[in-house]
Amino acid sequence: MADVALLAGVSHQTVSRVLNDHPSVSPATREKVLGAITALGYRRNLAARTLATGNSRILGVLVSSTTLSGPSGALLAIEQTARVNGYWVSMASLQNGDAEEVREVISHFIDQGVDGIIAVTQTQQAVDATLQACGGMPTVLVTSGLVPDDCSTVDIDQAGGARQAMTLLRGLGHTRIAHVAGPPGDLHAEVRAEAWKDSLSPGIGDSGLCMVGDWSSGSGYRAAMSLLAMDDPPTAVFSSNDRMAFGVLRALNDREMKVPLQMSVVGFDDIEGSDCSIPPLTTVRQDHQSLGRAAMELLLEAMQGLPARSEKIPAQLIVRSSTGVSSHLHP
Repeated sequence: MADVALLAGVSHQTVSRVLNDHPSVSPATREKVLGAITALGYRRNLAARTLATGNSRILGVLVSSTTLSGPSGALLAIEQTARVNGYWVSMASLQNGDAEEVREVISHFIDQGVDGIIAVTQTQQAVDATLQACGGMPTVLVTSGLVPDDCSTVDIDQAGGARQAMTLLRGLGHTRIAHVAGPPGDLHAEVRAEAWKDSLSPGIGDSGLCMVGDWSSGSGYRAAMSLLAMDDPPTAVFSSNDRMAFGVLRALNDREMKVPLQMSVVGFDDIEGSDCSIPPLTTVRQDHQSLGRAAMELLLEAMQGLPARSEKIPAQLIVRSSTGVSSHLHP
């Protein structure tokens, strides 16, 4: 930095102001300093900057899994929005998600000197461990789990999206609507399953119409085969994600059942390819760009010491031809 100051003919403090975009520097002086930086190939020492300012401009982002479309989409949106706001992301994904692993990851973030933490958490165990490990660190949780009022949270409106799917199916005349749920303990799976159950026709109950999958298309296929083996099979299936819905569609095709004439199918996520399934899949779209922007906005507020708040991003039902009205739901 001293060499830059000497070449530009300014003080060390002026160079520092230019590097930190301070408004007190005149355009002409700023141009001289930037020219000297380019000529010398100067690269600022981030470790020294962190020691001097107490800010690393690095955020820790903890993700429960990057193999699913939801968490990976949220991660991408958070990273892009962080860079727009002048931050870089240090990311870690959980392998098993137990409390010890969460504490280890967050301890690593704190050792890095991160300015704040965003945790995309799929289980209540991960939520609780994150809150315990973060202490006074500015933290935002992207979760549907239970969180104290003094911590900011944001998530897609999972229940609202599921209710939209069920309202569509019930409006089409379906009363026996099955659900292919995600794995037990997954917060999004539990919220969607609860919304399905609450939306069933009065007096029907679940009647064994809930099958548990593991988010994979294979589990959706097996669930659909079990449903079709019932004495009184459902006329519609609401799947907790699109991959399992693809498995449902495959099972129906193998049984030579027409969709939506004999069975309507709805998924959740609107992943790439859901518009190209046969038939194209009706599904619930999650706005991950808005989710990432909201998470960053909440973290910036937390880093400024503003009060915590929670936000829900609306989900959007995308209607395609895997649902439809039929007066003959069974052949």
